Amino acid sequence: MFQIYLQWMTTVTDRFQTGVSLHSHTLHSRENLEFIYRAIAKVPLFAAALRRGERHYQRVNGTALDLTRGWWTPPLGAHDAWSVEKAQIEDLGLSPMVSLTDHDDIEAPVSLQLLDECRGTPISLEWTVPFRSTFFHIGVHNLPPASARPIFRELERYTQQPNERRLRELMAALHTLAGTLIVFNHPFWDEKGIGQTAHQEAVREFMQLCGSQIHALELNGLRPWRENHKIVAFAGEIGKPVIAGGDRHAI
Repeated sequence: MFQIYLQWMTTVTDRFQTGVSLHSHTLHSRENLEFIYRAIAKVPLFAAALRRGERHYQRVNGTALDLTRGWWTPPLGAHDAWSVEKAQIEDLGLSPMVSLTDHDDIEAPVSLQLLDECRGTPISLEWTVPFRSTFFHIGVHNLPPASARPIFRELERYTQQPNERRLRELMAALHTLAGTLIVFNHPFWDEKGIGQTAHQEAVREFMQLCGSQIHALELNGLRPWRENHKIVAFAGEIGKPVIAGGDRHAI
């Protein structure tokens, strides 16, 4: 297997000159803690420990512990995160391009514009898109620097006040931007927990509404291969390319 991998890597580095990093996070991303409930519920020992912690919190504070109101941030600042991704591409002998995509935030790539070595870094984000009974994450890469903040404010406004008519308008506007890449990140990940069948149905409805403005579906580095394999099949069904996203949150 390792020999096959080396042969594949040699083929890649012979055929291409540039490697692109899509989908990684800095300390500007706020990661909700709600996932802890779903993860721990599957492990009885941890679930019991969480219930004890909830009872203790209730006694001490007089209110219920609600992790859905909590969040954590990845550890790396903008330049450190950019350097990690850049170095991994250079290790392959390729010229690097790094697109950082924090959750609903563009401060990391904007701040990098001030550094000579990072000038020209795409201004990108992972946009949270509430849709029907679930939500999706859309990678929006390479916003025009002169209008990035006004565009971002419009995307942020939709996240706070969803409206399907406005969603169609925003997606169409993003699609018209020259050089902007729009990627449907980990589309089959049921982050809201509504059930896989309901979530995938919402994905199909979203693609019927906005699919012409989606440039690619993501194969996500943190999701199980079984889920990614379904995305490959779905992409073939609807005639969309697939594109890799690492989704790095740590070091």
